[in-house]
Amino acid sequence: MPKDHLNTVFKGALILSISSLVAKILSAVYRIPLQNMVGNTGFYVYQQIYPLYGIGMTFALNGFPNFISKLVAEQPDETSKSLIARRAFHILSGLSLVVFFGLQLGATWIAAHMGDVNLAPIISAVAWMFVFMPWLATGRGYYQGKFLMGPTAVSQLIEQVVRVAIIIMAAYFSVRLGWDNYRMGTWAMSSAPLAAICSSLIFTAFGLRYLLAPAPAPTHPLPSYRKLTKRFVIEGGTLCLVAAVVILLQLVDSFTVMRGLVHQGQLPEVAKALKGVYDRGQPLVQLGLVVATAFSATLLPALTDALAKRQPIEFKRQTQAMVHVSLALSMAATVGLVVLMPQINRLLFGSLEGTTALRIYIISILFAALITTYTSVLQSLNEYTAMIIGIIAGLATKVLANYIFVVHYGINGASAVTVLSLAVMFAVMWLGSPEDLQQVLLESGYLIKLLALSAVMGIVVILSCHQITALVGPILANTRGMAGIITVIGVLIGVLVFVAGAVYARLFTIREWLVLPYGKRLIKAVAKGKEHHS
Repeated sequence: MPKDHLNTVFKGALILSISSLVAKILSAVYRIPLQNMVGNTGFYVYQQIYPLYGIGMTFALNGFPNFISKLVAEQPDETSKSLIARRAFHILSGLSLVVFFGLQLGATWIAAHMGDVNLAPIISAVAWMFVFMPWLATGRGYYQGKFLMGPTAVSQLIEQVVRVAIIIMAAYFSVRLGWDNYRMGTWAMSSAPLAAICSSLIFTAFGLRYLLAPAPAPTHPLPSYRKLTKRFVIEGGTLCLVAAVVILLQLVDSFTVMRGLVHQGQLPEVAKALKGVYDRGQPLVQLGLVVATAFSATLLPALTDALAKRQPIEFKRQTQAMVHVSLALSMAATVGLVVLMPQINRLLFGSLEGTTALRIYIISILFAALITTYTSVLQSLNEYTAMIIGIIAGLATKVLANYIFVVHYGINGASAVTVLSLAVMFAVMWLGSPEDLQQVLLESGYLIKLLALSAVMGIVVILSCHQITALVGPILANTRGMAGIITVIGVLIGVLVFVAGAVYARLFTIREWLVLPYGKRLIKAVAKGKEHHS
């Protein structure tokens, strides 16, 4: 790959990574004020239907654009690129119409199987988003196939900003005007198609020129619609499945948690509120994953470069750095959130309800981060079998066990099955990956050092929180403001202990330190300290 072209790829990947990071943070953060404004039952109403939106946006943002970009990149000239994009648009249009009419006609049936027929109008509202999915996915895929990431990045940010603004406005008017939770949910989910319309405008010129104008004569043979559809189902479907793992688990929750709680003996209104409490874990897991995967993702271009230049040793080093950084950050985030959960729950959501369930749910960060990292590496190697089997095994675990665990253990059971499902996914992927990739976790006693360091950090943070609580008294410690102060102090102590322990135990190589923020400064500071003492 020529150097100029490689630089373009790297810059494009960086732009897309930054916009994805901002979009993920927005997607996680807005749910906290939403829950505070509409309460547990209102949050339940929104979260029940959110997975349908999440799956649609995964198709439009990650899965199908990545596959279409591959199709476009395979074509030898501009005419062929535009014609393959046109065919992809036609296939996706057929698929999206099937989904749209399926959701519209089946809204009441789906809502009934979720245990709440009042959700039907909200399902109908979110269904309109799928009408715009082909336009978005094809536009993003076409430009990504030409290594132009700007349009995708801009459309992604527009989509999130518009959607979040409409959701918060819907929650505000719901409180001011006294709407019921279902009316609020319908307006909030109407944000999905409205945001899709706004982000689609970025691709207006592309669509008018390449999708709706008369087709030019082909310059090279193109795959038939039949062959292309088959590739969409197999290759595109696999990419969508990988991208939507966590959302698919949430979809299983939508069909099983509410019904399981009612079967357990809870009144429907109580069950809805409990499901809303359980759903508090989702934005926390999302934020944890942003932290855990953001910095390791910066190594992806180097990984691609090593593969392109056929440098297996360099590829292994970059892979090791990705896995080690992702695992360390996800472990630190998981342990920190678990030990600080009472304070975090009080600070963000105003109560201690569901603290145990949230502590269990948070462990998802660890396995979800590893799955994200391993799937990135396996995709770069074109190793899909272990990924598909792992995802199917994890989803099967969730589907088969969730309802039973909810009936017996309530929302604690749902949290435990989510963690178990992700653990099964990762175990299958890890066992099915190449031996070199398996060994990355086991080399140089890394895992033992990390577990010991995380345990020490957790104990120090717990003792510090207990000490502060004893100093201020239990009444003041239970206020929202003091919960915030204890959380901030706990986070700072945790970071200091973890960083100091990582330096002392030589947890990271220099390459791995350089990936982390301020890693270069830390290396220089440690080097100066050694010179001073020598």
